[in-house]
Amino acid sequence: MKKHNYSAGPCILPQEVFEEASQAILDFNNSGLSILEISHRSKDFVDVMEEARNLALELLGLEGKGYKALFLQGGASLQFLMAPYNLLKTKAAYLNTGTWSSKAIKEAKFFGEVKEVASSADRDFKYVPKGYFIPSDVDYFHCTSNNTIYGTQIKEFPNTPKPMICDMSSDIFSRQMDFSKFDLIYAGAQKNMGPAGTTLVVIKEDILGKVDRSVPSMMDYRVHLNKASMFNTPAVYAVYVSMLTLRWLKKNGGIAGIEERNEKKASLLYSEIDINPLFDGYADKADRSNMNATFTLNNDDLKESFDAMWKEAGINGLNGHRSVGGYRASMYNALSLESVQVLVDVMSELERKA
Repeated sequence: MKKHNYSAGPCILPQEVFEEASQAILDFNNSGLSILEISHRSKDFVDVMEEARNLALELLGLEGKGYKALFLQGGASLQFLMAPYNLLKTKAAYLNTGTWSSKAIKEAKFFGEVKEVASSADRDFKYVPKGYFIPSDVDYFHCTSNNTIYGTQIKEFPNTPKPMICDMSSDIFSRQMDFSKFDLIYAGAQKNMGPAGTTLVVIKEDILGKVDRSVPSMMDYRVHLNKASMFNTPAVYAVYVSMLTLRWLKKNGGIAGIEERNEKKASLLYSEIDINPLFDGYADKADRSNMNATFTLNNDDLKESFDAMWKEAGINGLNGHRSVGGYRASMYNALSLESVQVLVDVMSELERKA
């Protein structure tokens, strides 16, 4: 039986993507070769890379606006380092909303001064700061759009005259917004786009080439742009599956279509959390993530029963992050409304039995 997969990452992907990708492992494009063994310089794979990069820009509404898309490696963790390596001359502004932005701040400090413009650490990252001031003397402003661990999500982004960098690893392609507000977007594929192993970077070319330091080739965005994401051997399979997922997204109404479905899923689950006296939401309501719903069971005596019930219902990956505890339901794009209903039914049944 196929599980209802709430894992935070690597995560659920569309079933049709799994099927097409599995066939490509056996025989890619009727070539007699597996996608795992074809040359990354072959026309077949060059076409995959180009389609993946173009689809990313198309879906984000950034075609013809001075942006380029890259598929790199190293995850968001390498981007924490790579972004300041290329962009931080003297000082940068960072919004601290959780574990991942804290890690980004740590890496940026290797290259210059970091101004933490606001932080929600005072309340265990249960909210997203608002009304903060971004200094005019910084090289860029960095934020994390969605926080998988704590279940918060930025709903409104600031207007800033400085370049805005955003880690969108866990909510990329999940909701509509004006993506041209951002000068650099990066996202590990394993949340909403594909398997672990590749990282999407979308960058406005005119922000590059302004630091004085020498940047090593593997860390230099310009090198990767000049080589069309082929400076070194790319993560062929991860890029291919990401391309299939982007095709699936386009076919199913693009970001506008998926946002509507994501809002229905989040509304269904959060409604149950709020009306069921056995559960409490972790994040402030105004800042709740549509991707990662975090909640706790307020009676530890019921934990064993609840855990047995959701596992019996075929639910996977519901345990919260070790630093928060409780539960976390990751509702990425490919998770169905029906899967959310299964979890809601289990929660309701627990209340009836309690």
